[in-house]
Amino acid sequence: MADVDVFISNYTLVDPEIYQLWIEGFSSSEAVCYLKQKGFGHSMGAPIDLIASDVLDHYRTYSLIELYLHAPTKLMEQSCFQLEPHTRDLIIEKYYSIDDVVAREILGKKLTSRYRKDLDEVGDKTCVKLKSCRRQFDNVKRIFRAVEEMPGTLTNNIMQHFFISNDLAKKYACIVFLACLRFETSKKKLQYLTFSDLLTCSHSIMIYWTYTYQHTGPEYYDTEMDKEFLLDLRELRCLLDKEKEIKHLVCLRLKPVLLERAFHELDGNFRSYWRALITIACNLHRNRELRDLFVDLCERLVEPWRQNGWNREQVNKFLSSITQSVLDLEISRDQETRCLWDRYMQVITICLDKMYHI
Repeated sequence: MADVDVFISNYTLVDPEIYQLWIEGFSSSEAVCYLKQKGFGHSMGAPIDLIASDVLDHYRTYSLIELYLHAPTKLMEQSCFQLEPHTRDLIIEKYYSIDDVVAREILGKKLTSRYRKDLDEVGDKTCVKLKSCRRQFDNVKRIFRAVEEMPGTLTNNIMQHFFISNDLAKKYACIVFLACLRFETSKKKLQYLTFSDLLTCSHSIMIYWTYTYQHTGPEYYDTEMDKEFLLDLRELRCLLDKEKEIKHLVCLRLKPVLLERAFHELDGNFRSYWRALITIACNLHRNRELRDLFVDLCERLVEPWRQNGWNREQVNKFLSSITQSVLDLEISRDQETRCLWDRYMQVITICLDKMYHI
């Protein structure tokens, strides 16, 4: 008669370490080898066959639970697997975990079955197992389809429908937002930007430039840009005529805190930087210009600053100074202009801070 291993239990047991290996895409045999190398079961003298049998049983259980994880509400309602609340929260959070390096590769790509077939390239580039890459891609696609047209804020919608933490929901909200608005993030000159950089940038845009700015309620979407605001930004073109006054105020603020060489460079190139900021603002009402926001910031400001030897501290001082100088102008005492400029520069300052890597 053949030997049969039987495991009987009431509550479904989830071993966090084995579950993590399953999440990371390890096969059962790879997981056994990994656990053996770590000395798993050594203290109890457990033979390798018993460890292998235990791992395989865990893997079968996780594969069955996975069907419910595709729609976590079903996991809450089902009765096949009795799970402690903290265990249920753990497996959902881990299942929807996403590696920043994989998320960065997915950004800017169409969520199609054709791209899914090419995920082996993502795995090779990121050193993440193919099975894990596919899980993460499928989760992104699943969440995108569920919330892209849902009223309200993305982060809250994702948390409520997929029962994941706020921090993890923010990551998915970033991916969904950039995909919905089709922001350009794939160009070679932007590849240095990490997912964390783009997460911060996109989150600032969602806060300050969408219809949820200073509005609450289910009728407001943070996947929909505030078109009136973007059109109103064209009014900032009048500030081009105030270049000399702005430059004077900026130089007064920065001369005491910049080295002589840096100050002379700023003095000589101020017009280029100033016009770049205003031109970008005035064109954001066009869909193409909005999608190319990160490209324009890189080409018109980040790259010139790098070429001229600016450091991150100089960038932040310049942005802070130029923001305040405009607000101090006589013309900017007009409340509408002040609000437009301040709201615009909230995002630009955050984006340039994250985009300026030395």
